[in-house]
Amino acid sequence: MDISSPCVVKLIWTLSDAQGQLIDELSEPVEFLFGGDDLLPKVEEVITGQTVGFEAQLHLEPEQAFGDYNSDLVCFEERSLFPEAVEPGMQFEGLPEGAATDGMPDDLIYTVTEVYPSHVVLDANHPLAGMALRIQLKVVDIRAATDKEVEAGTVGESPFAVVSGPPPGEPLH
Repeated sequence: MDISSPCVVKLIWTLSDAQGQLIDELSEPVEFLFGGDDLLPKVEEVITGQTVGFEAQLHLEPEQAFGDYNSDLVCFEERSLFPEAVEPGMQFEGLPEGAATDGMPDDLIYTVTEVYPSHVVLDANHPLAGMALRIQLKVVDIRAATDKEVEAGTVGESPFAVVSGPPPGEPLH
């Protein structure tokens, strides 16, 4: 079976930054909906029409991956708006009730990047925003997508679509 939309591809990969520092490694295959929301467009472009066993090495600039880092998506909120145990790496869907920051989107996932006695720093950028990436991937399997997968636009939670980063020093998986 050739890779064409819609189908499910099972991939393994190594993801690193432009300097070759490992960010993530999938040594066990993971399924992705090809033609849905699971894969970056550049990855889909490269694997289109390929078969099981295909391997590729890609270099993605930020605009081909998770976009440029946007400092406008960073804000400071009063420490009192957060649970006592708030710590870097925690995530919140939207801003906390009572947030004073105007103009920040409510529909994003905010990651706590720093905690101070008086305030908490929140960042709604994708953890890989602003980074050029290298991806070495291999197609391990291909199957027809189910109607449910096609309707959902995904097989499940795509590692490429992560909305927040791992704790410092931890891989995405």
